[in-house]
Amino acid sequence: MQHAVGSPLPPPHQPGHGPATGWSPAAHHPPGAPQPPAPGFTGQPGAPHPQVQAPQAPGHMPEAPAPPPRPQGQAPATLQLGPGPVPPAPDTTGHVQLPPGGPVAMPSPPPGTAQADSGATTLAVLLIGPAGAGKTSVAKFWAEHRRVPTAHISLDDVREWVRSGFADPQSGWNDHSEAQYRLARRTCGFAARNFLANGISCILDDAVFPDRPVVGLGGWKRHVGPGLLPVVLLPGLEVVLERNAERSGNRRLSDEEVARIHGRMAGWYGSGLPIIDNSQMDVPATARVLDDVLARAIASPPQW
Repeated sequence: MQHAVGSPLPPPHQPGHGPATGWSPAAHHPPGAPQPPAPGFTGQPGAPHPQVQAPQAPGHMPEAPAPPPRPQGQAPATLQLGPGPVPPAPDTTGHVQLPPGGPVAMPSPPPGTAQADSGATTLAVLLIGPAGAGKTSVAKFWAEHRRVPTAHISLDDVREWVRSGFADPQSGWNDHSEAQYRLARRTCGFAARNFLANGISCILDDAVFPDRPVVGLGGWKRHVGPGLLPVVLLPGLEVVLERNAERSGNRRLSDEEVARIHGRMAGWYGSGLPIIDNSQMDVPATARVLDDVLARAIASPPQW
């Protein structure tokens, strides 16, 4: 027989041990010893013996007395378990409703101004460039020094969330590395839409190639929305090689790979996208030029 979990197991019944059917107090008193009175006995001769209820089996629940009859026409009482609902205190922190993220629309310039103030406008920016172009440094500085809340979303950071099973493209471009790149871009786009829907600008950085549809602009437009403003950061090859030499880990590429990527990035010339040559600029100066480029992009969005 099984017993409820957490309850001690009862010992097996033996003769003379524990209550059993037919058990009598007299069986445990020597002959001639005074017998204990029956329960409820008054001790007076002639007094009637009360009815003694037979012992119930273990686990027996006594029946509850029947409720008094309810007057006709009266609604039954509602049974309430526990205390009733307590109204929240005025200073209680509750659930914060967040607007769902949708496709980012093109920002419109404020009416009556010759040029939009990009520093006070909620924007979604995609900073494109080869390895060593300074995308991450410029994007982080630009996001930190704006007058409106702004988030920096780095594709490489999101891609490296994968720790076990990370598909490093340096080991060869294959289906696994392509799938992880696609997943990282979709994750970045999802984050950007949600930030923008809640009034927080975003700047994303990625090495988008003009001649490779797998890592092209079409995916970013699908993931973020038509209001995404792409800007290309393209310094000279010597500068890119020098900056790449200061890197470490899987983000440092060979000089041959850097030169190959830089040559393919030159295909952005003539694409219609704004291009910043930051070969002779530091990070703050590049961020200021980026603001000017974005102000013109808001007034006249690039076709891509």
